[in-house]
Amino acid sequence: MDAYYYLIAGLPDISLDDGKLSYTVDSFKSEIYPDLSTKDKKLIDLYYLEYDNENLLLLLHDKDSSINSKGLFSAEELLTVIELVKEGDFTDKKYPPYFSTFISEYFNLPAEDLYKAGDMLASAYYSYAMRCKNRFISAWYEFNLNINNIQSAMSARKYNIDVASVIVGNTEISEALRTSNARDFGLNETLTYLEPLQRISEIEDLVDREKKVDLLKWNWLENESFFNYFTIERLFVFLLQLEMIERWISLDKEKGNELFRKMIQNLKDEVQIPEEFRN
Repeated sequence: MDAYYYLIAGLPDISLDDGKLSYTVDSFKSEIYPDLSTKDKKLIDLYYLEYDNENLLLLLHDKDSSINSKGLFSAEELLTVIELVKEGDFTDKKYPPYFSTFISEYFNLPAEDLYKAGDMLASAYYSYAMRCKNRFISAWYEFNLNINNIQSAMSARKYNIDVASVIVGNTEISEALRTSNARDFGLNETLTYLEPLQRISEIEDLVDREKKVDLLKWNWLENESFFNYFTIERLFVFLLQLEMIERWISLDKEKGNELFRKMIQNLKDEVQIPEEFRN
């Protein structure tokens, strides 16, 4: 296992309530990423692939879309992958295998089912990330998937939407969320963070609710990586925490409320809701 004593010793202390940062996600990519071993770069790549997923969806919808530069691949590279998969001639191992599988499935989707593409890609991405051989990073992706799915399931119940239609992934937890009618989805004894999430879901203020979820994730990262002092796990945690802080710095309360209203509206739009449940 590679140790990064000097890199980690030089990192600034950060907290979720920081109002500004002397270090950013872009700084990490330009200053820390190049010094990692090839094996550890592949682990950090799992983080950056989330931006590539967003970019892939944009380019499948419109090949002239502007993409997020934080991803691993350029627009030209992603468009080449799309075209090669479309032609049935894609073999490049430079890209994660779920790219080609997803793109093939995307082109076979009926027009009325294209709204499912985001969930399909997310499911493929999480499955890929959870198979990585680093136990901590694999556990993070499973934890994050569970958090997202539990929040979706709770929102679906609130708005009388079919829960199964909003759950991503093929894990045992995902299946329990799809099929259980119990208040705790039969998971209270399995997931120690289910009860805190249920309490968070009852918070009326959407921005405060999301901040509490990020704090739950922040504490999980700190606790689970406690004994990883100078390893890639600590750098991975630092990168995720940087992203959280950057997001909150960029959102004032008004913009935050607007964002979450939009998220809820998107959830409503995905599934037909009975008229009596519409706002």
